[in-house]
Amino acid sequence: MAVAARKIAMEVGVPVLPGSAAAIESAAAAARQAAELGYPVLLKAAKGGGGRGMRVVNKPDELAASLEQAQREAQTAFGSPEVFLEKFVLRPRHIEVQVLGDKHGKLMHLYERDCSLQRRHQKVVEIAPAVNLDPALRQQLCEAALAIARAVRYENAGTFEFLVDSESGRFYFIEVNPRIQVEHVVSEQITG
Repeated sequence: MAVAARKIAMEVGVPVLPGSAAAIESAAAAARQAAELGYPVLLKAAKGGGGRGMRVVNKPDELAASLEQAQREAQTAFGSPEVFLEKFVLRPRHIEVQVLGDKHGKLMHLYERDCSLQRRHQKVVEIAPAVNLDPALRQQLCEAALAIARAVRYENAGTFEFLVDSESGRFYFIEVNPRIQVEHVVSEQITG
């Protein structure tokens, strides 16, 4: 699902982190991709999220063992050992945009939440609106979330997740959680 979501984002012009266009086929293919991207890289479960099946790989000699671990965890958590690889952002901000869509094609966003304070890829604190977020970047993130939602005719409450590279200021789409989540109450509190 994550690989398919990346593809849709790219089709509508929303930036994604450099990485795999499909699930990794072998350790040799992973090594070639990682060498092209440059270390550190991130292995991620192709059919899941929430930090499960994720491994940061800092150097080539860690790749094979990390790939096996990520595949095992992905299989256990999501029923599929498929993983993909993307460039790891060293100092990211994790910004989410809350989107609502109905069966008539109407979409709206409920602004953003900063979820950068995490432990083991699990959010600990969510802040809305995101502090010190440039207004132009805020608008770009919300528009990017709506562009992806329009492309798939999204119906539901969902969380469109992005990483913002603290060094370059660029943002990248990472995934959509198409369900009600505990952090939805944060958006409810700021919007009434």
